[in-house]
Amino acid sequence: MSALVIIPTYQEAENIADVLGRVRESAPEAHILVVDDGSPDGTADLAEATAAELGQIDVLRRASKSGLGPSYRAGFTWGLERGHTVLLEMDADLSHDPAVLPALIGAVTDGGADLAIGSRYVAGGAVPGWPPHRRLLSQWGNRYVGFMLRMPVRDATAGFRAYTSEILEKVGLDQIRADGYGFQIEMAYEVSKAGGTIQEIPITFRDRLRGVSKMHPNIVLEALWLVTRWGTRDRVRKLRRLR
Repeated sequence: MSALVIIPTYQEAENIADVLGRVRESAPEAHILVVDDGSPDGTADLAEATAAELGQIDVLRRASKSGLGPSYRAGFTWGLERGHTVLLEMDADLSHDPAVLPALIGAVTDGGADLAIGSRYVAGGAVPGWPPHRRLLSQWGNRYVGFMLRMPVRDATAGFRAYTSEILEKVGLDQIRADGYGFQIEMAYEVSKAGGTIQEIPITFRDRLRGVSKMHPNIVLEALWLVTRWGTRDRVRKLRRLR
């Protein structure tokens, strides 16, 4: 087993050294790849300085901010080319607790999962500090995803994940087009359609303490539109096959 933790960054200078140190502590054998989208605050430079101290860290510099989906596709491609067999996603702002990394890795190496998701909405998961309206919006959004895509995943928008290299190669990264929440949903949907096993691990998701959120309402709207389009498309295809 060779695990790669992929951390996309844009303007995360306040968090990058902390998150890299905590990832190294929780998963000492894992390799880490920081995919930086041209952060003007020196995030990539700080990541490289931390890499020199901790080891087993690479920094993939991209020219400009192009979205979460392209960053992860670049990171997955980098990892597959170098023979990594477990590829993980996590945010750089410490909303994802690095202490959960061993559980995600174990779910795909020992538990038989093709995709393990750190989930807020299974038993044991939590989102402390969220107001009720935000929690309900997120939960009902995920229920809508499950209904439209007929996918038994409680937290399809979650970005704390582990994939096997086999399922990534089976899905085919070149056909994944969405960004943001849409990227996470599309990846889970394609894994499900490919016959992959998806396991959800409970996590406690905490909002960032430092820096500015990159989330924009347009990303959520894009995701809902894509889910509606995918679900409608696949229902129409099924009806045509039955004729």
